[in-house]
Amino acid sequence: MDPDLRFLVSPGGRLRGRVRVPGDKSISHRAVMLGAIADGVTEVSGFLEGEDSLATLAAFRAMGVSIQGPDAGRVRIEGVGLNGLGEPETPLDLGNSGTSMRLLCGLLAGQRFPVTLVGDPSLSRRPMRRVTEPLARMGARIETSADGTAPLRIKPVDGLRGLIYEMPVASAQVKSCLLLAGLYADGETCITEPAPTRDHTERMLAAFGYAVRREGPRACLAGGGRLTSCALDVPADISSAAFFLVGASIAPGSDLILEHVGINPTRIGVINILRAMGADIEILNRGAAGGEPVADLRVRHAPLRGICIPEDQVPLAIDEFPALFIAAACAEGETMLTGAEELRVKESDRIQVMADGLLALGIAAEPRPDGIRIRGGDIAGGAVDSHGDHRIAMAFAMAALRAAGPIAIGDCANVRTSFPGFAPLAASTGLAIREEVG
Repeated sequence: MDPDLRFLVSPGGRLRGRVRVPGDKSISHRAVMLGAIADGVTEVSGFLEGEDSLATLAAFRAMGVSIQGPDAGRVRIEGVGLNGLGEPETPLDLGNSGTSMRLLCGLLAGQRFPVTLVGDPSLSRRPMRRVTEPLARMGARIETSADGTAPLRIKPVDGLRGLIYEMPVASAQVKSCLLLAGLYADGETCITEPAPTRDHTERMLAAFGYAVRREGPRACLAGGGRLTSCALDVPADISSAAFFLVGASIAPGSDLILEHVGINPTRIGVINILRAMGADIEILNRGAAGGEPVADLRVRHAPLRGICIPEDQVPLAIDEFPALFIAAACAEGETMLTGAEELRVKESDRIQVMADGLLALGIAAEPRPDGIRIRGGDIAGGAVDSHGDHRIAMAFAMAALRAAGPIAIGDCANVRTSFPGFAPLAASTGLAIREEVG
């Protein structure tokens, strides 16, 4: 990965045509994890060949799972069963992937071998006590740094206990981590969330034939079952589609169709928020793929207006806010976000880093502890630093569609973690973007 990779984006333009963005990152992670501990061979299509998903795949290969691919999004996983994983020879390096680290922490907490999880400098700063502390209540033995961050040293245990847990903060990663640990626990594990979060883990466990009981905000499963292999089609990632939804909304003359996008009800906050701002988004050709709802999304330019973002939409759009902040910068009036303190502990402090970038481009942005206030205005050209955060880099690339001058975005190599080929795909729709090294 080249730390000196920059995006240089010329001002103006419009987005048109039909494109399919890469496969859903969250679902790609889970397909490898559950396929690896299932009985039989799992065939995956649409797998995201980004660095985060590949880190998960490499981790299971290191634990003795035979995996063929990825080849044009196709992966073949020869499952070893719930108790068939083996001790890796070295620490599992999960790169920049918080999803990999937190979910694997749960899946590996009940194993009978030691394993250490490590990551890059960004991942090594992200909080892990939110998973290690409830796992300890299940009987797991996990050592962290003094700050509660990676490396995570997971010690072997004879077994885990089921857990009844009410999460203090809505987090799909925490919920999924504890449900995966529950596969290895005696008794039932029930997780209650304070607000809805993405439910890919529950849906995929059901696709693998593992019973999950859902009662409103609570998900429960009993340990000691088995997963049966299946075929999975990974839909296009709505988090990646979000940049194009915003770009086409803000650029006059745009008319873009995004194909086969996952529209899981726990992930469509970005659509709901953009529509509330006045965006013209149609949902076409509804269907299903791998237990997940999918559709084509048609988005055309429309004038946007600032809103107070409803707090019940925040967990449904938590990864899409960098793109939504660009929509707010182009909207008439003021946009206010609250209840989103989770954004401060993502790959970067997304509230502060986005505010700094917007201010550098002449947009009034006031960061708050749990959100931000943005007043729409004229975007100037200039230089912004993405701080190695893939979503911030792609968001500011779309801002150039409404900018008065070129925008240079630094530290963009991590875009490959979630969206390999972003620049050429964006260019094919009409964004005047090029990559530069050095």
